[in-house]
Amino acid sequence: MGNYESMDPKDIRELIRKQVITGPTAGMSKGYTQANLVILKKEHAFDFLLFCQRNPKPCPLLDVTEPGSFSPSLIAEGADIRKDIPKYRIYQDGVFTEEVADITEYWEDDMVGFLIGCSFTFETPLLESGIPVRHIEENCNVPMYKTNIPCQKAGMFEGPTVVSMRPMTPVDAIRAVQITSRFPAVHGAPIHIGDPSLIGIPDISKPDFGDAVTIKEGEIPVFWACGVTPQAVAMESKPSIMITHGPGCMFISDIKDEKFSVL
Repeated sequence: MGNYESMDPKDIRELIRKQVITGPTAGMSKGYTQANLVILKKEHAFDFLLFCQRNPKPCPLLDVTEPGSFSPSLIAEGADIRKDIPKYRIYQDGVFTEEVADITEYWEDDMVGFLIGCSFTFETPLLESGIPVRHIEENCNVPMYKTNIPCQKAGMFEGPTVVSMRPMTPVDAIRAVQITSRFPAVHGAPIHIGDPSLIGIPDISKPDFGDAVTIKEGEIPVFWACGVTPQAVAMESKPSIMITHGPGCMFISDIKDEKFSVL
């Protein structure tokens, strides 16, 4: 990762815009909040805003752009959500059609951007407490899974909750609950600990998004609600177009993690 973890978010975004950084952003700009992205046409924006309000665990809102604006001014003045994320996914009528590094050609004047809290934000406090984060150790993307936990329907939007997973010892898992509970704006405490089958995950070694990671002897899987949930919702709800971040490839804001800590 070089010195990416100590770089200013603006500098990281510039490298992303130049397509020097093209992969997952976990561990970059340590101490700054990262965000998931959803872009929809204005006609679907209210329904999705209501969806986020009804599902704050997987979809905690950090910023919403004005229709036609590509600058998330509350969290990163002057940034451009069309270019400042390493990978974007295009969903058309619920079908994932393409992954691209720049969405300028897809942008329309009535589009609205939703910036949603990301669990990468609370990884710094976990690491500072001596809790290992396996996907950072193994230099890969966090594993993410569709579950059997339904989201609350809002307008046209419905679908399953997606979770991210980090393996930990039972002692570390208890401490992780305490730490992440302080960050409700970036998913907060885990929604499940232990047996994956209880939330509809048949094989922990085969994530739906991201990469599998090593689960060592004596460790248990710990699951957090995940901002990739809108991608699963897109597949089920089928809006005409939804543009999202590529899983693990986040928008890095100018806001310090501490701003979203409630303690």
